This record gives sequence, structure tokens and C-alpha cells, in this order.
Amino acid sequence: MSTTVIPSQPVFVIDLTRLKDNLENVQRLKTRTGCKILLATKAFAMPVAFDLMREYLDGTTASGEYEARLGAEEFSKEVHVYSPAYTKSEIEKLSRLANYIYFNSVEQLNKFARKCRSTGCKIGLRVNPKYSRVAIGGSRYDPCLPGSRFGEVEALLKDVNWELVDSLYVHALCEAMHGESVGLIEHIAKNFREYIREVETVNFGGGHFLNHPRYDLDALIDGLNAFKNEYNVSVTLEPGAGLVVKTGELESTVVAIHRNEIDTAIINASAATHMPDVLETPYTPEIVDAQQAGKLAYTYRIAGRTCLASDIFGDYSFDQPLTPGSKIVFSDQMHYSFVKSNNFNGTPPANFAVRHENGKVESIAEFSYQDFKRHLGFKDSN
Repeated sequence: MSTTVIPSQPVFVIDLTRLKDNLENVQRLKTRTGCKILLATKAFAMPVAFDLMREYLDGTTASGEYEARLGAEEFSKEVHVYSPAYTKSEIEKLSRLANYIYFNSVEQLNKFARKCRSTGCKIGLRVNPKYSRVAIGGSRYDPCLPGSRFGEVEALLKDVNWELVDSLYVHALCEAMHGESVGLIEHIAKNFREYIREVETVNFGGGHFLNHPRYDLDALIDGLNAFKNEYNVSVTLEPGAGLVVKTGELESTVVAIHRNEIDTAIINASAATHMPDVLETPYTPEIVDAQQAGKLAYTYRIAGRTCLASDIFGDYSFDQPLTPGSKIVFSDQMHYSFVKSNNFNGTPPANFAVRHENGKVESIAEFSYQDFKRHLGFKDSN
């Protein structure tokens, strides 16, 4: 009797044709507004896509040294960096990598800005606009909640030496539609007038879900142009997820069917390790050719193989029964999945592949036991 060969590891597959379509949309935004668009590598950092993205984008934005190095070495355009706090040694390294360094407070600005200026870096200051419009994940993703550690409070902006500041930095959104994007722009224009006039550029951060089907890009274009016309400043946006919406999947395979009140399909992917936002946000990811439980003939709970009881993707229905070897494809998995993946329970990471514009799928990274050992601190024996 033949046995179905089930791969031990799932695979993330990015589709370059769909990515190019998204980037063409971004190019329209750039052409009509003259703004800069940066890739937020905290959300997406797959270098195989950088050659294509480099044609459309102005650079990358980083949350620390490693992402900054990745942008400088692999993207080779502008590098912008923001952190809630820097150490002296980090500033020494970052000031040689970055074109812009954004500070989180007057205290950090005064401590490090002159050092950064001496190496040619432009300086930004993040402000907290108190504009809470985050619809996904609740307080977990809202940087403007009371007591937030993100950005200088408005009351202390009067103490800023604005001669040290080139850019006003605002990041307040997460997977926001055009209404929230435009609302943020108008809020800043109304409430931070005197400070906008002190700088040469305003960075409206990330969270703009530019390529979502319901996002009205023309509304954002109009809002940006109105802002630029009023203040005569340049504008930067740094979306991550918004650039890679619907550009790739996580492909997995059913390993076994377990029956206990409900039929559970245990797959070789894990919510806990490969798609952490499923549990952290939380949300139920879409599966290709599946619907909500009970809609189609066969309903299953889809779950991972870790020992975590909550390692569950959700309940879905299919028009055919699932068996070991059945393929399960989670759609829209390019943002925040593989960059946050981990090795909990010794779970093998998902491999990476790219679907080229001619339709050919190419494996670009296969992870091994040796990668797992290095992650735990083992040195190579050779």
C-alpha cells in the first residue's frame, strides 16, 4: 500500500506578479504627490523581492541595527531608523548606516542629535498625536493610548530645540483604511501647525493599508496634496503590510485527522510558530477554497502540532473531505508572518519560495536542524 509523502515543513510563497501590481499602485501615489515611500522591514523583509521593490520605493525604515544593516546592504537606498530608545553604542553604529534617525523624546534628541548630525544624518522627532483610530488588535496595536511610550507628548514640544530637527514623525495607524489615513493628516495639520513650520519634512509613518481592495488611494492623494500645499513640506510614508497585501501564501499539508467531538485536521504549519498574529491579534486567516464552518459539506478545525492547546487557526468547511496529504493554503501571509516566526517546540520553520512572473516557482530558502541549533546558541562544529 502506498503512503502519501507529507513534507515536514510548510512554505511561504511570494508572487512577484501580484507584488508588481501593488507597487504600480504605489507608483501612482508617488507620481501624483511627490512623496517618498519606504518599506517598513519590520513587516516584510524578503530580500528576493528587493530588486523589484527597489525600482519603485525610496528606501527602507528600520527598528534597530539589524534591520538598518539589511536595508543598507541589500536595498541600497535611503535608510530610516526609529526606536523608542537608543544606547550610545547603537547610535555609533546607526549614524554610519542611516540617512534619517528618529528620536522618541526631547531627552534622547538632546543626548544624541548632534552626534548624528556630525555624520551627515538627518534628524527626526516622533510626536504622540493622541489620534487613536486602530481597528485591529485593540490596545495591543494602538500607539496613542494614555500612557503610551511612543512619541513625545505635545506639552513638551515647546522645549524642543527645533534647529536640531529636520523631520516631524507621526506613527498612529495599523491596517488603516483611507478615512483613518486622511484623518491623521488633517489632525496633524490642525493641531501641530507651529511645529510643522519648523521642519522640512513630515513622516506620517506606517499602517496605511494602501493596496487593500477597499482603500481609496485617490482620497489619500488629495489629503497629502492639500497638506503639502498648505505647509510646503515634503512628505514620507513607510507602509509595510500595505505594500504586500495579497501577494503571497503559506502552503501547508494535513498530517492527520483527529476526532473528538469535532474533526480536527492537524497540519504541518503552526499558528504559534509560523503565524503568531493569529493568536496575538487574534484573527482567523482565510484558507483558499474554504468557507466558514457549516457552509460547505465537510467542517474541520485546523490546528498546528505544538503542545500549545490554543494552537488553532479556526474552524472551516470544505467541499471535499480532508485526508493526510491534503493541501491547506493560507492566503495573504506576506506581512508579519515569517518575520515573527519562531522555533517553539522545535517546530521546523517554513521554507521560502518565489513565484516568478512566468509562473515558475523557485525555492529560495530551506531551513534545517543546523539553523535550529544556531538559534539556540550552538556553534558550528567546523
